[in-house]
Amino acid sequence: MAKSKSIFVCTECGYEASKWFGKCPGCGQWNTLEEESVAPEPKTGDVKKRVIDVNSKVQSLRNIDTTDEIRYKTGIGELDNVLGGGIVKGSLVLIGGDPGIGKSTILLQVCQNLSPSLSILYVSGEESRRQIKLRADRLGVTNDFLILTETDIEIAAEHIKNEKPELVIIDSIQTMNLTQLSSSPGSVTQVRECTNLLMRLAKSLEIPILVVGHVNKDGAIAGPKVLEHIVDAVLYFEGDRQLSYRILRAVKNRFGSTNEIGVFEMTDKGLSEVVNPSLVFLSGRPKGVSGTCVTCIMEGSRPILAEVQALAVNSGYATARRMATGFDYNRMNLLIAVLEKKGGYYFAGADTYVNVVGGFKLDERAADLCVAMSLISSLKDFTIPDDVIIIGEVGLAGEIRTVSQIGKRVNEARRLGFKKCIVPYYSLKSISEEAAAGIELIGVRSLRQAAAAIG
Repeated sequence: MAKSKSIFVCTECGYEASKWFGKCPGCGQWNTLEEESVAPEPKTGDVKKRVIDVNSKVQSLRNIDTTDEIRYKTGIGELDNVLGGGIVKGSLVLIGGDPGIGKSTILLQVCQNLSPSLSILYVSGEESRRQIKLRADRLGVTNDFLILTETDIEIAAEHIKNEKPELVIIDSIQTMNLTQLSSSPGSVTQVRECTNLLMRLAKSLEIPILVVGHVNKDGAIAGPKVLEHIVDAVLYFEGDRQLSYRILRAVKNRFGSTNEIGVFEMTDKGLSEVVNPSLVFLSGRPKGVSGTCVTCIMEGSRPILAEVQALAVNSGYATARRMATGFDYNRMNLLIAVLEKKGGYYFAGADTYVNVVGGFKLDERAADLCVAMSLISSLKDFTIPDDVIIIGEVGLAGEIRTVSQIGKRVNEARRLGFKKCIVPYYSLKSISEEAAAGIELIGVRSLRQAAAAIG
């Protein structure tokens, strides 16, 4: 009988190697290769003929009925929007985020809302029953549901088959293990195989399973990337733990859009929904201060207003320092280069800082013009009027490019009391008269025109 052999698997990217390396050849991370045992391949003479029993059947696409799709409303509107309307029966959902950001908290709140109508099994591999009870009391969770503290995934699976709950929560997947595997819990093989078992369980019994996943130092789900391919939906909690606001974003969703986000505020009673994020991110905005400006970005179908602050001061070093929080650092450097080349604003001798208020992250190019005008405002020390909002993408030639869904952005700005909106010139034709009513629209073609419009 052939002996089992060992391979080394990277816990960050899943790269496999026959020997140990200090640095992973796949992702370049240090000390991430762990030893795993691999069952030997059977010899040619040992291969037995497999008897196949076909129970599945082939069916035409047009004959498949989807009218009986069931979605469970969680009672948390922001979470339902991110999921595409609720938790789909038989789905496997992965929820990731930094430690302490609110993953277990929101799942306990889901239990509170759904337990009167659904039977729920909460499987915890990290906390004892008493710890879960204490946290539930602190969050005001009074409705009853089943709790299992277990790290053996097969024992948990047997409980699920026996109890047949209508919703299962696994907290967390990194604590679960298969006893047949020699590797430790949280390793690449354990995480992958435990998730595969849960996936088969969810599909065969049509039980929705919510799985908590830890993240590594880069912010990605800890374990192999294939973990995200196995599940039906991947939700990420974003935000600074030092701040009270959290953003729930879907990066994968087989049953809905991946463009929607949910905004929450962490309180002593758990996570509360933020119905109007724009007002939250603009609260406490200073008046009559240079270097501050407001823009509007789209998160799915929702327009959100965000405040951008910039600071440019004379540098005391030979090389000026630059830093960006909530905005892409390389994009900021690109905008500074365009401002110097095409606008005549020089930042070579100035330390430059850009910050998005409230821990929000601006990933959309529509915020380019706002960041650029904030930088100019701080460099020249003049104030952008408080009732002005700026929207537009900046090209390398200093031109202002059109952005999508401009009508929704302008309408949101008008609703929150802004009187003047600087937009790309070629986007003016996309704005209806109804959206433009009560707000002055200024179309600009270049950075110089935009600077003149606010100066």
